[in-house]
Amino acid sequence: MRSLRFCLLVALGTHPLSAQTPATSWDSVARIVQAPEAVTGGYHRYNFPRRDITLRIGDVTVSPALALGSWAGFSGEPGDASVMGDLVLAAAEVKPVLAELARQGLDVTAVHNHLVGEEPRLTYVHFHGDGAAVELAARLDRVLGRTATPRPVTAPPPEPPTIDTALVFRALGKSGTARGAVAQVGFVLVAGVVTLHGRPLVPAMAYGSPVNIQMVAASRAVATGDFAVTGDKVAGMLAALAAHGIAATAVHTHLIGESPPLRYIHFWADGALPDVLAGLKAALDAARSTR
Repeated sequence: MRSLRFCLLVALGTHPLSAQTPATSWDSVARIVQAPEAVTGGYHRYNFPRRDITLRIGDVTVSPALALGSWAGFSGEPGDASVMGDLVLAAAEVKPVLAELARQGLDVTAVHNHLVGEEPRLTYVHFHGDGAAVELAARLDRVLGRTATPRPVTAPPPEPPTIDTALVFRALGKSGTARGAVAQVGFVLVAGVVTLHGRPLVPAMAYGSPVNIQMVAASRAVATGDFAVTGDKVAGMLAALAAHGIAATAVHTHLIGESPPLRYIHFWADGALPDVLAGLKAALDAARSTR
């Protein structure tokens, strides 16, 4: 009963924020958005996988961990936080979600595709807001309520990796995580500080470059994700991807008003795992090139 009363007070905006400790505030965010917290890369992340959607690209059934990860990240202090993230939406959800984001005072920073040829067609909506963490969480909760996103989010049962993680991590030059057929590796490819409205951004939250790889057969892998880079890196990375048979499925922005301006390159790879990894490594090398 106490937890219910607490959430109602938060929703009404009457909770005394000054009485909260940081730990209590972030626990409260998790309760409001109904998802466990993962502290990673210097920010508080809450994942909302769209396990309700069966997504196919050609003959591939896409794992939710590969391309169906709605999420929200919080940075800053509990009383002065920023939130940003990405909502994976079915076609019928786009209009009500955009309307609710406007009602809740959360800025829409991008509405676009990440994939090409997927069934059903998906739209990815990026958002941003500033304020007290629990108030932002309550506003986000109302937005998520306009979708069929499964909540409360529960952790899937343990599943040992079936993808060759040693090969993946060695080829990409960095360790990551893996569960079942999917391995995930994250990079930050932008040097220096990026600001939004004069406020420094947390790199992993605002311009991380996730690379997700899924085994679909013993000799076949697919991969997707996005590379966040400055504009001068785009041409070289597109050339590297094309040279290795990897399709760039989108080049666009995720933020509005950031400095320096960033571009996000989404991709889809399909082939033998060593070949896919070689193409991704070539793109990473192009991003890091000083030429």
